[in-house]
Amino acid sequence: MLSAPVAAETLAQTVAAVKKSVLGIGTHLKTRSPAVTFVGTGFVVGDGLSVVTNAHVVPDTLNAARMEELGVVVGDGANVAFRPARLVALDREHDLAHLRLTGTPLPALRLGDSDSVAEGQELAFTGFPLGMLLGLYPATHRASVAAITPIVRPSLDARRLDARAIAQLQRSSFSIFQLDGTAYPGNSGSPVYDPATGSVLGVINAVFVKGLKETAITAPSGITYAVPARHVHELLQRK
Repeated sequence: MLSAPVAAETLAQTVAAVKKSVLGIGTHLKTRSPAVTFVGTGFVVGDGLSVVTNAHVVPDTLNAARMEELGVVVGDGANVAFRPARLVALDREHDLAHLRLTGTPLPALRLGDSDSVAEGQELAFTGFPLGMLLGLYPATHRASVAAITPIVRPSLDARRLDARAIAQLQRSSFSIFQLDGTAYPGNSGSPVYDPATGSVLGVINAVFVKGLKETAITAPSGITYAVPARHVHELLQRK
């Protein structure tokens, strides 16, 4: 009977530590109001100056003429600060990006062994569900591993194959974690971790959408996908 309260207490302690390493990913532009915007989540690893997020969170272009900068948003609630960052490596196949900060290191999360993750395992993820809409208040969701599946599946019906589907089939397949937790667009890049240790085992990268993309907010499916942390290990080795 004591297992549930003990587990809840452990998660609460883990969340308190994890939140210090979770950041907003966005840009700064002096002439914009607000000057700082963020649309996704990232987390600090390594020496405290490396930040991991999704590749699709990083803007394809910046307004160089108006000196728009890529970076991270740190702070607590409404009191936020922007720290510039440079893009070190981009892995579009696994939807991951490595950003690098300068200056004072931030608290870092430890990367765990994602190959040890099993279906049915309890996990948690922390991030910013709706980005700037809710402010810089990290939110934590519980999730269990519903399935470990290939990210690319052949179509059962040739009539469903379009140019995008064919391009996906030509990519090398890899396994991805299907979670039964509810994530939102701003959760892209959120760390998925062991509730007991805080070790990062995956990175939120997609939500199953039942209809139009707007329904990801109004009627979430409760099916979320995460890229295993083994691909983060590989990304950090790139120069």
